[in-house]
Amino acid sequence: MFLQRFLALLRTRNKEFLRDRSSVSWNIIMPVLIVLGFAFTFTGDFADQYKVGIANDTGKDLGLNTFRQTKYIEFIPINDISTAIVKVERHQLDMLIDASTHRYWVNNESPKGYLVERIMRDSLHDELRKQVVTGKQIRYVDWVIPGILSMNMMFSALFGVGYVIVRYRKNGMLKRLQATPVTAFEYLGAQIVSRLLLIMAITIFIFYGTNLIIGYAMYGSHLNLFLVFALGAINLISLGLIIAARARSEETAGGLLNLLTWPMMFLSGVWFSLEGTNPIMQKIAEVLPLTHVTAAARAIMIDGAGLGDISYHLIVLLVQTVIFLIIGALLFRWE
Repeated sequence: MFLQRFLALLRTRNKEFLRDRSSVSWNIIMPVLIVLGFAFTFTGDFADQYKVGIANDTGKDLGLNTFRQTKYIEFIPINDISTAIVKVERHQLDMLIDASTHRYWVNNESPKGYLVERIMRDSLHDELRKQVVTGKQIRYVDWVIPGILSMNMMFSALFGVGYVIVRYRKNGMLKRLQATPVTAFEYLGAQIVSRLLLIMAITIFIFYGTNLIIGYAMYGSHLNLFLVFALGAINLISLGLIIAARARSEETAGGLLNLLTWPMMFLSGVWFSLEGTNPIMQKIAEVLPLTHVTAAARAIMIDGAGLGDISYHLIVLLVQTVIFLIIGALLFRWE
């Protein structure tokens, strides 16, 4: 009986979503347009800000202070040289300098790297040993696509669950369900599974559909990527349940959901890297689920990371999911 009630609720919610053509269109067409827009806008060579990583800065006068005064160059402290070298290969860093060993790395295929190297040679009075690396450039659209997919999941999860349950509560649907044998666990479980299936189907469609046109950089496992998206979707759906647990009107739920989504959209590394930003901002970002979904997906796609490499992000998402589910279940009321 439990399985029959659960499947009935699941089918009902899926049909309700698919019959809402405006909602389906928004969840599919909007992210596709965003991806194609970025691919078109950032195609070609642009005079963006240069990025130079500096490792092991001992404070010795190599002329780095003079070099740092150069306008339009962002200097980023580096702790892991091997990871930074990969970023130079991928054109994510224009140059890497190791002050302790008097070496620097530059990609000879990078126009930005060439210009930064010429500027650096005019600024430093000590000779540095050049280390050449090569690698395929990571375009901005390659870098931003994990964030766009994660952001679309966030909106679909939070508004698709939180807003719907509140609407059911307001129009009396939950009160009528309370009079049936359906339990809160069955109802919430059906909402979670239904939204998860829809989110993953849409995410897979968008990823492979736009990939046929653009051709993303993909160095990791497709299976690992979608495992991350699945865990992230469950996490965000659980967060939406907290909002839906007690809210009585769509206006209240909408305000609370916007209060959650806007900070995550701008502080989770979706549109720009958090490297070199204010440390307080980086600590706030660590609390946000979208930060870990985006970072883990980006590591798989761009760096070819395995599940072990992103275990920190997976653990954070898993712990947050359990906490969100417990809080949402305890707070949930039919009326």
